Amino acid sequence: MAVEKRLEELLDAVVKEGASDLHIFVGGSPVLRISGALISLAKYPTLIAEETDAMLKSIVPPERWDSFERDQTIDLSYAHKVDERFRVNGYRVQGATALAFRLIPRAIKTFADLNLPPVLEVFTQREQGFFLVVGPVGQGKSTTLATMIDRINDSRAEHILTIEDPVEYLFAPKRSLIHQREVHIDTPDFRTALQSAFREDVDVIMVGEMRDYETISSAVTAAETGHLVFSTLHTNNAAQTIDRIIDMFPAEQQAQVRVQLAGSLAGIFSQRLIPRVSGGLIPAYELLINNNAVSTLIRDGRTHEISTVIQTSSQEGMIDMDRSLAELVRRGEVTVEHAYEYSMDPKTFEHYL
Repeated sequence: MAVEKRLEELLDAVVKEGASDLHIFVGGSPVLRISGALISLAKYPTLIAEETDAMLKSIVPPERWDSFERDQTIDLSYAHKVDERFRVNGYRVQGATALAFRLIPRAIKTFADLNLPPVLEVFTQREQGFFLVVGPVGQGKSTTLATMIDRINDSRAEHILTIEDPVEYLFAPKRSLIHQREVHIDTPDFRTALQSAFREDVDVIMVGEMRDYETISSAVTAAETGHLVFSTLHTNNAAQTIDRIIDMFPAEQQAQVRVQLAGSLAGIFSQRLIPRVSGGLIPAYELLINNNAVSTLIRDGRTHEISTVIQTSSQEGMIDMDRSLAELVRRGEVTVEHAYEYSMDPKTFEHYL
């Protein structure tokens, strides 16, 4: 009981301090991530292995504990009190249990709230296509996707299916019918849920993460067959994302996948959360919109030229990461030093300044 009470206190601290993440581990005080920085909660005593193990066991469903002991890692969602939810990862570090909690904001924000470009709304109004939100871990991909899905929910009567591991944001049906399936609870894996979606009269599909080529293949097929599909990848930019997708497939299938992707891709949005001068974080971003030129580059395997297309196609709505960073500097939102850290091409960034 004492361990459970301490966990509740730590989760309260996340909310009170405006943190995004909480780290619990053996041999040190718990750590919060606030506006990108790690802050130790020194007033809390160092934890021992029995305590961290008991903390995780208190929130993992009994039927999933065996899988944690087998795989040494587990993902789940956890409801704290009435309206606070966390995405949780439990894992082993030198034989002891550690936990990482990510706070899921209770309200789904708008594009304006998140300082995201209004052009993203265009992709929520499409009838079909494949749209990806990419970036490293912790850069707000899930939040951006949730905003896009909720915009569809606000504006259109569609059947929306989300496939997540674990379920993060909870959507309240508005104009749309929304079903959220959680891997390990409602379906064994992403691929199985995607394949069954073809028989569920679904219009819009959100795949929390694409981890293997079977999942990507099913997602591309869904986009080709009249569905609007959203997903994420841990890649740095549009060109790298396309290469990563192609490289996941066996060599003999890659030419066909290029053709499929060239025809089904709607766009790729890459984002980074930059420390803001006034405090907190603000996004810088790159947006690739698939057009005839981009489709040709994908089919021909000339993805190294995509960055040039983005830089020269701002009139079509495309956004270059370095231009986005330069604009944040000009507006006084971020420092030049921080912008340089996230620049894709420092010389191009200097040119935009």
